[in-house]
Amino acid sequence: LDRARAIFELGTGQPLLDMPEVLWKAYIDFEIAEGENDKARELYSRLLDRTTHVKVFISAAQFESTIGEADKARGLYSRADSAMQAVEAKEERVLLLDSWLAMEEGLGDAGKASEVRAKRPKQIKKKRPITNEEGQTTGWEEYFDYIFPDEAKPQALKILEMAQKWKKQKVDE
Repeated sequence: LDRARAIFELGTGQPLLDMPEVLWKAYIDFEIAEGENDKARELYSRLLDRTTHVKVFISAAQFESTIGEADKARGLYSRADSAMQAVEAKEERVLLLDSWLAMEEGLGDAGKASEVRAKRPKQIKKKRPITNEEGQTTGWEEYFDYIFPDEAKPQALKILEMAQKWKKQKVDE
């Protein structure tokens, strides 16, 4: 066991690796298989010091959840949510919130699940121009964007919401 750990430590200590995620995952899986949850937690901590990739956060939180540490998992999800919000990684944040919601629903905590649900974004369809190499617009492409509740609302969305409320009031009368 010590020899295997030493080899993993040599690998994780390398500054440049072709596929470091595979090595880290193998090392963490090795420690989990050996029942060394504290060592696995420490490895996740070291890895999160090196990267803020959403899948690492999700994996670490799922690990904590499976060993019965729901509060630590929530802390990791919250930390990841803040990190994704800071770099405006919307798709990654949606992926994170979906995983967090699945955990809360799996634990059966309706209050916490509703808190996570409240953080989920609205998905809206937008259009952007497609330009060729000369800088000319050759068409339009549709894409989905996410508007999170904690983001400042653009004025156009506020006007749209007010128009929808007005229309609803007129229909109700």
